[in-house]
Amino acid sequence: MVQVLTKPERVSRQGDAYNYKKTSVLKHKRRPKRHNSVPYCVVHAIAGRIRFRVPKILQDAQYARHLQALIELDERFDRVRVDRAAACIVILYQPNGDEREIRDRLANLIQLANESVVPLRVQRKLSQPPPPKDSWSSLRFPVLATSLSLLGGSLGLPVPTLLTQGAIAVAALPVAKRALASIFGKGRLNVDFLDLSALAITTAQGHFVASSSMVALIELGESIRDRTARAYHNRTSDLLSLLDRLVWVEREGSKHQIPIEKLRRGDTVIVYPGEQIPADGTILRGRSTIDEQKLTGESMPVLRGQGETVYASTLVREGQIYIRAEYLGADTRAGRTLQLLQDAPIQDTRIENYAAKLADRAVLPTLILGGTLLCTTHNAARAASIFTLDFATGIRVSIPTTVMAALSAAARRGILIKSGRALQQIACVDAIVFDKTGTLTQGDVAIVGVRTTDDSIDPRYVLQMAAAAEQRITHPVAEAIMAYAKAQGVIILPRKQWNYCVGLGIQAQIDGTSVLVGSERFMVSEGVNLDTLYERHRDLRRAHYPTIYVASNGEMLGTIQYSDPVRPESPTVVDRLRNDIGAELHMLTGDNRQRARAVAAELGIPFDRTHAEAFPEHKAKVVQQLHAEGKTVAFVGDGLNDSAALAYADVSVSFRDGSDIARETADVVLMENDLHGLVEAISIARHAMGIVNQNTRFVAASNLTGLAVAATVGLNPIAATLINNGSSAIVGANGLRPVLNGCPLPERTTDRPVSIPSF
Repeated sequence: MVQVLTKPERVSRQGDAYNYKKTSVLKHKRRPKRHNSVPYCVVHAIAGRIRFRVPKILQDAQYARHLQALIELDERFDRVRVDRAAACIVILYQPNGDEREIRDRLANLIQLANESVVPLRVQRKLSQPPPPKDSWSSLRFPVLATSLSLLGGSLGLPVPTLLTQGAIAVAALPVAKRALASIFGKGRLNVDFLDLSALAITTAQGHFVASSSMVALIELGESIRDRTARAYHNRTSDLLSLLDRLVWVEREGSKHQIPIEKLRRGDTVIVYPGEQIPADGTILRGRSTIDEQKLTGESMPVLRGQGETVYASTLVREGQIYIRAEYLGADTRAGRTLQLLQDAPIQDTRIENYAAKLADRAVLPTLILGGTLLCTTHNAARAASIFTLDFATGIRVSIPTTVMAALSAAARRGILIKSGRALQQIACVDAIVFDKTGTLTQGDVAIVGVRTTDDSIDPRYVLQMAAAAEQRITHPVAEAIMAYAKAQGVIILPRKQWNYCVGLGIQAQIDGTSVLVGSERFMVSEGVNLDTLYERHRDLRRAHYPTIYVASNGEMLGTIQYSDPVRPESPTVVDRLRNDIGAELHMLTGDNRQRARAVAAELGIPFDRTHAEAFPEHKAKVVQQLHAEGKTVAFVGDGLNDSAALAYADVSVSFRDGSDIARETADVVLMENDLHGLVEAISIARHAMGIVNQNTRFVAASNLTGLAVAATVGLNPIAATLINNGSSAIVGANGLRPVLNGCPLPERTTDRPVSIPSF
């Protein structure tokens, strides 16, 4: 769980045991010698915010608590957020000091948290609330009652009858509470009332073994079911709280840096390269390349200029812009995404126990039958036998056991299914909606080909000129060109004078040659003739791949095409889901329609089920529409922009390396970051539901047979308990099949490798 903490109450360090000058890692004389330092690295850092990766956070929960408390107690830091799943810690602070000193202080705290002796203030802060009640603790009294019954009954030991009856009464209290809650809260009798009646009669008749074993089995089923339940909470990290805490605004002709909380609608906000945009608004002047991946999920930055709209939480990669702040905080598109999460329907977290519902509906007929037998035969034992055969005791054990076994089997395959409800829902899935970027595709820019204007031009030369011009440019396409050139063994020539035009391209002097690398518009503006290129490659304008143009001394050399390639396993997984699982497949993306259709065509997804240029609220709407059509919908995504759709889907699937909020919202997490896990999760769930149906039929048949015997010729309460509990034991053992014998899973095939063009 990701927890965003509010600003902690500061403590005075004057004369306190927690004084950095006395307790620093290097100067604390009383601390034991540290043999092993804690490894860490800085993942990302901007003024006022720094993110560390500390593997020990994931491995040691106590260390994570120590580190969090240490940082909270330091008055230099405003806020700390620990993400144990990602082994990361994010610290926010006021950027008004030496950044190097801040890093050194945090590095010291990372080591200090590993010490066996921690400062007194930290010990106080680490005082934990009482641990939650263990779900197995409810079995203590049923086990005690059963033990006393066996000792006094079967073994003949002198156990006081009053003691045994008292133990059974205490053990039956949860059953009584549930029965009374149904009577007074819902105004109806339920299966717990039947259980309570049978327990009272058998105990009054002196059948202590039957009554104690009955209550033990009932509570065992409840305990197992509680352990398979997952409380559904929207524990989402506050996206807006992770924005830069200070922003630059222009007021009355001068620039001011103010806290983000004081930003007002209508303010002119100045955003520099490397900063996040703090509000939704319109660009007044300037041009910038903006990374919208955090909001839309798309890895390719977009160019924005005067008059265009930009959104909070997106990152300015290049260029400087002035924007008019129009929507702030919760009114921004990012804020509305979080509101969608909060408004998402909260589902029941337990698997639907239809056997219990059947038993509830049978309560009144069972009471009438038992009461009739009692009035006609005056035999309380026969009535108790009727009450004992309640259909639900076996299912209360078998369903949770099957669920736990299936969850364990899935975990062995690297699939985290978070609840019994998720297991049931994914077994019923008949529509699957995929986010494109990072889910069906790899989420990274990759070069797919180099074309030249003439056979005499070596494609390696085109790549060499482009890589030389693009070196040290922090843009995904530039980085992809550099990586591709190095992979091809191309020598990167030195770059001399150069000029970068934001959103257009770069002009550079390479080996005495004036090289242009950029967009088609850039080439036209520089007077480069493209006719020769288009005559040679007539399909270039219609190509689905975005293109970088390369020219030298005013003459076109060729193009470099790039894309976000599909995952190696995506074609196979899509084929299995369509043909083997029988699911209707949809694809959602914030990307443009042309690129979306290119990926859809490659994977065989129909164009009418491909939804392009979709923001988070659009994705949630598509999921809701499918749900309204009666579909059981699974949504597969990995980004913050997918979190609303994940919350609205019947079952949501994400990856271990997905965003914190997506991973927390998801019902199923593919821990191996492999889409094959989705096929396997559905197979495991359907196998488990098959076992549940099989167990339900068996329990119903055995109890109906016992009921017929009890109503006609009579049945001893112990025999009725043996039938009821015996069938429970059988179906319970059968429910363990997923983890004992495994599930029939489709084998993972060797998928096609990602093709990297070579020369």
